[in-house]
Amino acid sequence: MKTIDLPDVQSSPSQSNFKLTRVGVTGVKKLVTIKRPNKGAAIPLVVTMDLFVDLPASQKGSHMSRNLELVSDIIDVNLQQPVSDLESFCAQIAKLLLEKHDYATVSEVKAEADYFLERTYPSGKKGLEPYKLVAEARAKANRDIKKLIGVRVIGMTACPCAGEVIKTIGKYDQKDIPPTHNQRNITTLMIEVPGDDKSVDANDLIDIAEQSFSSPTYGILKRREEGQLVFNAHKNPKFVEDVVRDVLSAILKKYQNLPDEVMVVVRSESEESIHKHNAFAERVTTLGELRR
Repeated sequence: MKTIDLPDVQSSPSQSNFKLTRVGVTGVKKLVTIKRPNKGAAIPLVVTMDLFVDLPASQKGSHMSRNLELVSDIIDVNLQQPVSDLESFCAQIAKLLLEKHDYATVSEVKAEADYFLERTYPSGKKGLEPYKLVAEARAKANRDIKKLIGVRVIGMTACPCAGEVIKTIGKYDQKDIPPTHNQRNITTLMIEVPGDDKSVDANDLIDIAEQSFSSPTYGILKRREEGQLVFNAHKNPKFVEDVVRDVLSAILKKYQNLPDEVMVVVRSESEESIHKHNAFAERVTTLGELRR
C-alpha cells in the first residue's frame, strides 16, 4: 500500500503572529485508579481532564492528538498499576506534555472526579455522600512542577444579616434564635503539594470545608432530622466571607509542617434563596502570607 506524505498543517507559520497562552483539549474522560499509600483499597475514579500547552506566535496550531495519545498511553499502564494520587498523575502528564510539544514552554493539566466518602447521618446510620475531587498541575520548561489537590464541597449557610434584622423588627427575645434565610453553599478548597509530600489528604480537606459551613448537608434526612439540621444551622449563621476565613484558619492549624511558599486557593459561593444573584468570596494566597 502506497503511503501518503501528509502535510503538517499545525507546524506551518502563523499569519497573525500572536502567542497563545493555552491551547489544548477539554472534557477528556478516563478511568483512573488511585491507591494512596497506607490508605486501604484502590479507588477507581472517572476523571474528566483538560490538557493545555502554550503556542508560540510563529506556529499555526498545536498537535492536539498528542495530548490524547499521551493520556491513553499512561492510562493503559495505570489500569494495572494505580497512581498514588490525582495531583501526581496530573503532574506526570504536565511534564510529558512539554516533551511531546517541543515548541511549548508551559503546560497545564486540570482534573475533576466524583468522589464518595462515608458519613454518619443525624439518624446515626452511615452512608456515602458525594463530593468532587479537583487537581491541577502546571509545568514550565526547566523548572519544578507545581501541583495542587483540592475538593469541592456542598453545605449550608444561614444568613446572619436577616436574622439580626428580624431580632430588631420582630418580637424576639435576644436569647431566642430568629428565623433567617438559608443558602446552599459550594466551597472549593485547593492546596499546593510540595514535592512528594503526602501530608495533604483530600478527606481532610473535605472535613475542613464541611466544618466551615453553618451546617453540613446530607442526602437522606427524615423530618425530625431536617428540623434539627435547620435549627443547628440557624444557631451558627455565616456569611460566605465567614466560610472562606474559617477554611483559611483551619488550614493554618492543620498544615503547620508545610513551607511558607505553599499556595492556597479558597473560593466559596452561596446560592441565594431571596435574591436572584449569588454571593461569592475568594482568597488566593500562600501559607506564608496567612501566617504573617
